[in-house]
Amino acid sequence: MFTDETLDALGVESLWRKSQQFAQESRGCQTRPVHTAEAEIQPLLNADNGTQTDPQDHHIYQLPPKGELQPESPGLRDFLHRVEDMVVKELASNAKSHAFDGFDVNWEDQNETVSCIHCLQYPSAQEKGLQVTSISWSCTGSVIACAFGRVDDGDWSTEKSCVCTWNLDRRGLNPKRPDMVIDVARPVMSLSFHPSQPSLIAGGLYSGEVVVWDTNRTQDLILAQTGMSTDTHREPVYQVAWVPGPRRGEMVVLSAGSGGRVLLWTVDSDEGRLVLSAGFALIRQQVPHNSALSKNRGSSNVGVTSLALSPWDLDTFLVGSESGLVLKCSFSAQTLAAAPPDGESVTLRAPAQFSFSPRGGPVHSLHCSPFHRNLFVSVGTDGLAHLHSLLQPDPLLSLRVSDSYVFGVRWSPTRPLLFAAATGQGLVQIFDLGRKSLRPAATLDQLTGGQPVYCLEFNPRRKDLLAVGNSDGSVNIWHLSTELTEQGPRETAKLEQLANEVAE
Repeated sequence: MFTDETLDALGVESLWRKSQQFAQESRGCQTRPVHTAEAEIQPLLNADNGTQTDPQDHHIYQLPPKGELQPESPGLRDFLHRVEDMVVKELASNAKSHAFDGFDVNWEDQNETVSCIHCLQYPSAQEKGLQVTSISWSCTGSVIACAFGRVDDGDWSTEKSCVCTWNLDRRGLNPKRPDMVIDVARPVMSLSFHPSQPSLIAGGLYSGEVVVWDTNRTQDLILAQTGMSTDTHREPVYQVAWVPGPRRGEMVVLSAGSGGRVLLWTVDSDEGRLVLSAGFALIRQQVPHNSALSKNRGSSNVGVTSLALSPWDLDTFLVGSESGLVLKCSFSAQTLAAAPPDGESVTLRAPAQFSFSPRGGPVHSLHCSPFHRNLFVSVGTDGLAHLHSLLQPDPLLSLRVSDSYVFGVRWSPTRPLLFAAATGQGLVQIFDLGRKSLRPAATLDQLTGGQPVYCLEFNPRRKDLLAVGNSDGSVNIWHLSTELTEQGPRETAKLEQLANEVAE
């Protein structure tokens, strides 16, 4: 009924696989042939050297075996028992003592003398009768830059000037030949090296312009400048400095002049110009407790002759004026300045927050203490150095520096109680506030024939160097003694005690 039957096989082709095979393509590429080469070298000369010291007799010391101790000296054990309690008491007392807090042991050779190691000069500037108006150390401490201009009377409107630099670490230093001379069309009144880029120098001119030079350039050294515009100062720029900008790591240029303006400039190196980013105006009517100013007639602006930045508070800066007033100011002030618009591209603000007791004449220099946040020192035409606290209007202490004017003052970067002042009699007076006597601890004669000293700066890296700029066109580099550079015991505590005193 049922039978086996064999049928032919039936196959169905896959159209999908066939279409995929048709879609496949093969490609090939090959890089250029890589050339290789082998080379061998062999030194022409090979030498071995050896040395050996002469044999010397030496002694080997060993502890005696246990049980074979040497006999004690007579009375040694009784003596140790007798002084044990006394020695332990003294050791415990010394462990609790603060007599040497803040004192670092210096194992270097002590330098007991003060000497002038360099007298830097630029003969071409001296022949014109130009004076050193400002000096600045680079952040490396190797290069000193000096500005030439005039502080006394003269025709400044057309007189050309220059900026000179010397690298003190250069081999074969020639004190009468600067490493670099930057020719400037107008007298330069102020200088400031960039705090981290040693090739950048900011300068303020008598014409009111502000310039930034890049000494790494081979052709045009001007990196950026303000030019003459409605934003530019109309009066000489007596102070320039680098301050932190709004962006992280950015530094902007601060300039202040006798026209009563404090301006902040952003460096636009691509366009080669300084762009005004913020501005402040000091107006007599807006100065706190301005009774001394209200008696003066004339311009409503407070002419700025000096400025100091606080190393403790980046928002605070101090201003010294032509009228003898010292003002504490704030970069974050929002009060609008009561000054008529004069074409500025930014709105000017009034920065003055606090007024200190006025002096009898212009304040030529200010400097904040690097060791105490509330202390600063000011000098001017009254011949005195006034030690101030930011918390009190009257000075804590006034020292007679000179019978003439005092043009510059700087705190020591290593001694909390020491500062130096430049006088109109050709002397630099160094005072130590830790001494009982208020007389100078040292006097540095610049040998200028009694001509004034206009500026001075301690080296930020090499604590024993002090640069002094003179009116005869020379810059003296002084090597200070260990006594003037090494901090003594409890100096910081004594400075704190001085700061806490109440002015009489």
